[in-house]
Amino acid sequence: MSQKRMKHIISKYINNEATEAEINMLEIWLESKKNRKVFKEYLNIDYLVKQDLEFDALKAYEEVVQNLSAPKVIPLYKRNIFKYAVAASVVLLLSLPFVLNNIKGTDNTSVIVNNQIDSGTDKAVLTLENGTVVNLEKGKAFKVEGLVSNGEKIVYDAKKTSKAIAYNYLEIPRGGQFNMELSDGTRVWLNSESKIKYPKEFIEGQTREVELIYGEAYFDVSPSTKHGGARFKVSTALQEVEVLGTEFNVKAYKNEAIVYTTLVEGKVAVENESASAFLEPNQQSIVSGNTSEIKVNDVDVFDEVSWKNGVFSFNNKPLKDIVAVLARWYDADISIENPDIENLEFNGVLRKNKSLEDILNSIINTNDFAYEITDKKVILK
Repeated sequence: MSQKRMKHIISKYINNEATEAEINMLEIWLESKKNRKVFKEYLNIDYLVKQDLEFDALKAYEEVVQNLSAPKVIPLYKRNIFKYAVAASVVLLLSLPFVLNNIKGTDNTSVIVNNQIDSGTDKAVLTLENGTVVNLEKGKAFKVEGLVSNGEKIVYDAKKTSKAIAYNYLEIPRGGQFNMELSDGTRVWLNSESKIKYPKEFIEGQTREVELIYGEAYFDVSPSTKHGGARFKVSTALQEVEVLGTEFNVKAYKNEAIVYTTLVEGKVAVENESASAFLEPNQQSIVSGNTSEIKVNDVDVFDEVSWKNGVFSFNNKPLKDIVAVLARWYDADISIENPDIENLEFNGVLRKNKSLEDILNSIINTNDFAYEITDKKVILK
């Protein structure tokens, strides 16, 4: 999330104007030590200059941090309480639940009948080079020559002994996620409903290539300088991404006609049959199957890659797009009955370990609709 965006939310919170979704966003954002520093600087400089207030923000911050583990519920502070307490209470949201007094409600009534929907978890299906299929899941260890898994990730042996490439496949079902470390040290996080093809071992001196068959993956690539200058490539049905050492995200779901590549660090080249483009950090390329053009836009990287850190970040995202994300993570059949609400936008950050009910209720707080859950089927009305 951009600093400008968060400063706006901090100001709204201090003035008792923040929505529940914005407070959730602030709570998660402040988990980073770097962001806490930004928060303190803003209180001491930007906000205080604008408001012409006198208080020691650093002292208030430190006092609250000392009580972060206190197991109690605190209400939103009212404006007649000292400003330092108001500002400092934002930090307390890091570990304490909150009560929001001015949440927009809905006149509709949601119905839940035999809810069978669980939050996603670590699980995957691994297909070895000999055709053996292994179900990986949290708490279930697996080991064969060249790789080991603790049920949450796979780590491949870094030894380069093969002269021929043998491919493995890793498929993440709906309601799943997984990550692995390839034999060259490259780390890969895979989102729900994704499938990747990759060598069990890379051949020394040759380009390191993997294929994202479908889905979404985040790559933290081991630099080419550690591998004799060998390049690293990620291909999808519509494009190829070439890097030397960087972090980036590729989203290429099989039921979507667009591939999104978002660069976090370093530099990458995105190519298709007719065009090519270079990306700088905080840029995203868009490749569509309907055109040969490669579009490049500036984006808020946090919104694009937060999924790998256990967070949904929706920045003015329409409900129809949110539904697609939730359906994959919760492995649920979610449909929108009322076409008038398809394009309702939601802005907020929510943890992926929350129940689907909690997620929907957070969205309802800023948008007027209801839902019905029966077994694993959800209807938004």
